[in-house]
Order: sequence, then C-alpha cells, then structure tokens
Amino acid sequence: MLRTDAVLADPRLAEAVGRLGRPIVKAAVTDAQELARQGLIGPAEVAETALGSLPDSATALRPVLNATGVLLHTNLGRAALSEPARQAVLAAAGATDVEFDLASGERAPRGRSTVRALLARVPAAQAAHVVNNGAAALVLAATALAQGREIVVSRGELVEIGDGFRLPDLLSSTGARLREVGTTNRTTVADYAAAIGSDTGFILKIHPSNFRITGFTGAVGVAELAALGPPVVADIGSGLLEREPLLPDEPDADSWLRAGADLVTASGDKLLGGPQCGLLLGRADAVRALARHPLARALRVDKLTLAALEATLTTPDTPTRRALRAGERELRTRAQRLAGVLSAEGIPARAVSSRAVVGGGGAPGVVLASSALALPEEFAVLLRQGPTPVVGRTADGCCLLDLRTVAPEADDRLAGAVRAAAGERGRCAGTPPQVAVAAHGAGGGRAVARSQTPERPCT
Repeated sequence: MLRTDAVLADPRLAEAVGRLGRPIVKAAVTDAQELARQGLIGPAEVAETALGSLPDSATALRPVLNATGVLLHTNLGRAALSEPARQAVLAAAGATDVEFDLASGERAPRGRSTVRALLARVPAAQAAHVVNNGAAALVLAATALAQGREIVVSRGELVEIGDGFRLPDLLSSTGARLREVGTTNRTTVADYAAAIGSDTGFILKIHPSNFRITGFTGAVGVAELAALGPPVVADIGSGLLEREPLLPDEPDADSWLRAGADLVTASGDKLLGGPQCGLLLGRADAVRALARHPLARALRVDKLTLAALEATLTTPDTPTRRALRAGERELRTRAQRLAGVLSAEGIPARAVSSRAVVGGGGAPGVVLASSALALPEEFAVLLRQGPTPVVGRTADGCCLLDLRTVAPEADDRLAGAVRAAAGERGRCAGTPPQVAVAAHGAGGGRAVARSQTPERPCT
C-alpha cells in the first residue's frame, strides 16, 4: 500500500491541501487507507476515495437551504447576507484600512465609513456605534449610563430573549438596579413618574418583539417617556431602521429617535438583513460616552462585520427584504412549477398553500401568506442529511418546503436536493431505483433516481 506522503502527492490532493489545509486532507487519506486495509476498497482507489470524502470548505459549518418559512431562523444564523455584503467580507479579509488613513498615514477612527452609512440611513441619529450583538448594545448602555444606579422599566417589557437568557439578569449583571413599574399587562405614565428620582440612570423602553399581550393592556410611548426628564434608552429589537409598510406594528430606529429617545439599540442580523452586530444610535454625547467606556473595547466588532454591515446599509436589497416582500402569486407559481417537474419524475410532491413568519424575535403575530412543496414526512430527515442540506418543517404528516425563505435562484438546488432524498428513500426501502431524465424546468436536464412505485402525495 502507498505511504501517506505518496498519496498526498496526487495533484488533486495537493490542490485540496492548498484549499482546505493539510490536516483535513491527511485525515481523509488516513480514513481511505483504513478502508483499503479492511479490503473494502482497492489500493488504487485510496486517492479517489479520499477526494470524495473531503468537505467543501475548511469549516465544519455547512451551508443549508432554509425552507422552514421562518425568515430569520435563529438556529440557521438569522439573516442571510446579500451578495454585496459577501463580496465586502472577501474584500476585507486581508489587510485593510480599518483604522488607518491612507492619505495622512495616521491612525483613523475604526469603522468610520460604516458609521457614516448608518447615519445616512437614520437621519434622526446624531451619532452611532457598533458592537458585537444586540444584547451587548443594551449591556454597554446600562454599564455606561446606569452602573450603580436605577433603570426604570415596565414589568411587561422584561422579556426572555432566547436560550434561557433574560433581560433582567442581563441588566442586573452590569451593576445597575432595576426599578420595575406597572404590571404585566398595564403600565401608565404615572407609574414611571412615581419611580423617577435622583438615582435614576435612565428609563428603558423595550419593544417585546418576540411575544404579544392582548386584551386589557396599556403601555407608554417613547414621546410620553421623553417628557418625564431622565434619558430614554429604547430597544427596538428587530432592527428596522425606517418604517416598513408590511410591518406597521414594528418600531423603527428613526421614528423612536424623532419621538424623543436619547438612545436606540437594535440588532443588525434581523430585519436589517445584515451580519450579527448591535447598533447604538442617538444623541452625540450619549453615544460618545458609550464608545469611550472601557467595556466598548471588549464588545467591538471585527473588520469583516464592519464591511458586511456597510454593504448592507448602502445596498439594502437583502435576501431578508426580498423574502418579506415576495408576492403570493410568484411563490405559488414557483411551487407549482417545482411540484410539476418533480411529480413528473415520480417523486410524490405537490404545491400547497403555506404560512410563513418573520421569526428572530420580530413581528410576532404577523403571518405571511406563502406556498410550499409538500412531500411525505420522512423526506424531512433525508433532506437535512443530504449532500445539500435542506431544512423544512413537518405538519399533518407532510414535510413542507416553504418557498418564501428559499431564494428563486436556489430552486434548482432545492429540486436537486429533493431528487437526492427521493433516491435515498428508494434505496432505504429496498426498491430498485430507475433512472429518469428531466428534459426541462427545475431538473436542468440531469439524470435523477426515482422509485418504481411512486406514492400518493401526503395530505
């Protein structure tokens, strides 16, 4: 049997070493050699087997198709970056002028072009600062403005933000004290006014973006809070910078600043459609106090995030925006076309109406009419574990692939993934597959495997 170094000398593996690194390629070769020792493959097949087992990239993270119908799926990384943002990340991957002025040869403010782009999108903001996520933005505000003092906040706005983390715990960890006012369902201006005193650091207004309280309710707006005197810090949560007609109940940074908030915090990887980061916008003196606080250094973002955020701000046609605004007729046409092509190949697929949601802690209760491919439920696992992982959802015995969260240009990839899952399903069932050729449509003319006994689509 060839030695490992001899196998690695194969030009194809040598190229893979440059792309993936020697440890990953060597591990694949070692695994293939073990198969040869067990007699499962021949010695001449070691290099080919190793090549076939190599990952597409040097990270264990795998790109997936989000067909869940949740636009901002936290477990899938929330917002997908736009093509300009992806290109900006590549451009910033090497040495950049992130803190350097090429004209003077001197140090320059970090992320200055990103801040300019942010202020251009939010005219009501005098200044802006960027940290590594939305929770960090709130932590920095609490630490810089209210450490050892009180934060006045409504009981109905003390939310849990996911994975067991709760805003009361987060805020208390900064050394600030919470002064809770009102009740879970109703808080009045008088409740806030009675709690304000010389120890008040600021009033906190939190948009409860991942739940809704209905019925006998009452809340106080930013303008009313601003009239009480102390600074108002407002967390809009979902990351809208300006009004979105499709989401009339979602607050935006520009409107809340115009209403009198001194500081607005938001996430960049939600409805803005950018990278994970936390945005701080507001009065110049408040933002300056946060940016110069020692904690700001620990929370600062890297050059890749700054580049992606700037590109998102200057070219706002993001995948999130397109998914939100996709027309029902367009989605229905895509679903019918895909279902027609796949069912003609013997795959039990049909187009059905669906309902999508924003997700990611944004726009609770808002339902977006959509269309989906319906497949037998066992496709859910097969699609997740396929060469192109697809994550859908299951309901009523079906695996649903919602097209609102799948970009139109990914339809062919989605169809290919369904074909691969159908072929694996046939093999697992012990049914000899036959080969069919799709001459047009989503199949792109590729040969695909299908079961000899197509099943009735799920209902």
